[in-house]
Amino acid sequence: MIKIHNLGFPRMGARRELKFALESYWKGETARDALKDLGARLRQRHWQDQAGLDLVPVGDFSFYDQVLDMSFTLGNLPERMQGWHGDVLDNYFRVARGRSAHCGQEHGACAGVAAGEMTKWFDTNYHYIVPEFTADTTFRLDASRLLEQLAEARAQGVNAKPVIIGPVTYLSIGKAKDGSDRLSLLPRLLHAYAELLDTLAAQGAQWVQIDEPILVTELDADWQHAFNTAYHHLKTAKVKLLLATYFGQLRDNGYLAANLPVAGLHIDAVNGRDDVLPVLNVLPAHKVLSLGVVNGRNIWKTDLAAVLDWLEPLAQRLGRQLWIAPSCSLLHVPVDLDSEQKLDAEVKSWLAFALQKLGELKLLGRALNEGRAAVAAELSANKAALDARRASPRVHNPAVRAATGQISAAMGLRNSAYTQRASRQAAHLKLPAYPTTTIGSFPQTAAIRHARSEFKAGRLDAASYQAAMKAEIARSVHEQEKLGLDVLVHGEAERNDMVEYFGEQLEGYAFSQFGWVQSYGSRCVKPPILYGDIRRPHAMTVDWITYAQSLTDKPMKGMLTGPVTLLNWSFVRDDQPRSVSCRQLALAIREEVLDLERAGIRVIQIDEAALREGLPLRKSQWPQYLDWAVESFRITANGVRDETQIHTHMCYSEFNDIIDAIAGMDADVITIETSRSDMELLDAFEHFQYPNEIGPGVYDIHSPNIPAQEHIVQLMQKAAQRIPAGRLWVNPDCGLKTRQWAEVIPALAHMVAAAKTLRASAGV
Repeated sequence: MIKIHNLGFPRMGARRELKFALESYWKGETARDALKDLGARLRQRHWQDQAGLDLVPVGDFSFYDQVLDMSFTLGNLPERMQGWHGDVLDNYFRVARGRSAHCGQEHGACAGVAAGEMTKWFDTNYHYIVPEFTADTTFRLDASRLLEQLAEARAQGVNAKPVIIGPVTYLSIGKAKDGSDRLSLLPRLLHAYAELLDTLAAQGAQWVQIDEPILVTELDADWQHAFNTAYHHLKTAKVKLLLATYFGQLRDNGYLAANLPVAGLHIDAVNGRDDVLPVLNVLPAHKVLSLGVVNGRNIWKTDLAAVLDWLEPLAQRLGRQLWIAPSCSLLHVPVDLDSEQKLDAEVKSWLAFALQKLGELKLLGRALNEGRAAVAAELSANKAALDARRASPRVHNPAVRAATGQISAAMGLRNSAYTQRASRQAAHLKLPAYPTTTIGSFPQTAAIRHARSEFKAGRLDAASYQAAMKAEIARSVHEQEKLGLDVLVHGEAERNDMVEYFGEQLEGYAFSQFGWVQSYGSRCVKPPILYGDIRRPHAMTVDWITYAQSLTDKPMKGMLTGPVTLLNWSFVRDDQPRSVSCRQLALAIREEVLDLERAGIRVIQIDEAALREGLPLRKSQWPQYLDWAVESFRITANGVRDETQIHTHMCYSEFNDIIDAIAGMDADVITIETSRSDMELLDAFEHFQYPNEIGPGVYDIHSPNIPAQEHIVQLMQKAAQRIPAGRLWVNPDCGLKTRQWAEVIPALAHMVAAAKTLRASAGV
């Protein structure tokens, strides 16, 4: 009998219950025990949702981030946290977001600390808290979180498989704060892992899933050796290890992965199907081979017949040694398609969310164990849905195809080089040195959310809704003028999400009601479903931006989401290359850029926050992606006159290794995150002469901490050592929609004051 298992389940809840509980706790409205009780109820429900699987993951639930969980399990807290006392959960939130809940009675409860650095989890839109190391880092096991969840699962009759991040991946995704060699910590780290595995075994665990996704990246000899060192050290553990890889192809790491001394190996057979036969040919006969045959990162139905055609010979060859699973954790997809009562019925028939994907796995398992006849009706229904999608006229638009075919190299070029454009923009905009701006959004208040909800429910008419949004825009403009910002934004009150807002107005997109996916902490996004060719039927932002510009004499930025981010933050169609969909999006957003310019907007920001996360995990495959991604941005941005200043924004990714490509985008101004990394992202500019203007984010908007004016000045002085002061902007590191006005106003006041200090010190 072939086993069916899962690698991880969405943790927020089908209605984002955890999100709301966390935010209530952080505001001091909910008690700590109530939050913990909700977590226990969610875990129980999620284990029930996975009933019928042979092995169910335990430890995949987190109150913030699974990497931060691993840091606490290993006792690896940042040095600045070592002196804190009190509840472990509150200390956990201090690392995650700079502070925990409301002020309590214990000493120091109100004090904030620097939050842990946050970056993207491989090529996903999930953000993790980066582990911090020094040469003196030690590890001290605290397995209480895992043991509590394991005990809960056993009490509920769950056949539990604890899930942990593997030691080599844990080291690789962290940062040595003192420049030391992370691999030198491996011997110390392995002692903690060995103790953890033996502790889990003592509590009855038979299998432990140990995630090592860096095996799908290019590893040098030292890191390959680290794998051999690690798993030969752990091979005496009293549990069976299932080594899980995902998100890509093993390729030259296949032999290494197959021959590590573990009981089983999981391969992402959606992205790495070509790995399977080569690995199988060198895999020892006693090992389990787990194949991820259902896509854990996209929402399209699986072609069950095609998967069975491929799997059946493997099942005959491997027998009980074959397991099947999703390609990766289901953290990256929504919970339940059956919740969707408003989603277009035709599109809905093509989709599968987390629960439906588990249903697909069970069907595949039955077919393999009992024969296809046992699930003939289900296979027939699956085929009918797939055939209908392929034939649907809603998927293909000949006019869009024709326009894409007419894209020329000239469409990606500005009329003049940056130096000429910069002088014309300076003459037109008349900005001071160290100009100040924000990234685009201002707080999405309860009043904004209520008005949007009432409008969508039909209880508020369009005119009243527009009036409410205009009032919020006017408030944002007034506050910015009062603060003294130089380039203003309209605040994006009318936007639910930077991707969903645009997708709702483009043909070729569909939208779920409850399709939420965790991005970081309590932050969830609802990715649009890109199912067909993309066309812009009408202007999307012009009325809102021109209204905001009418309220001020200062420059107002037009705010757009770029084509690469629209692509990477959507559930993208899988029936054509991503590059084709991206060029279609580029043409649509280009039309919006030109309409904004015609309406008199002279500063236009085209956010490409997700440019880097779309990179293939192997550097050898980067050039192809960057070619079409940068080309798509340039198609979008470069139809304007020299006097129009084009901005772009990128957040929470490592950019140093693609700085050439970023320069190739030729945006007049780029704003990036640098506050949590203490300007580390600007190290690239020590050896690279970045040609245009740059705004290194000096204010961490993901933490409630208010930055000090002196700290902002210090960060900008660091930046000025690498970038000429005349090309530096002062701005937060991301949008402000998740913050409160009470936090935003003093923070921006400090930022504006810092800019004035910088101007005075520079004598300009």
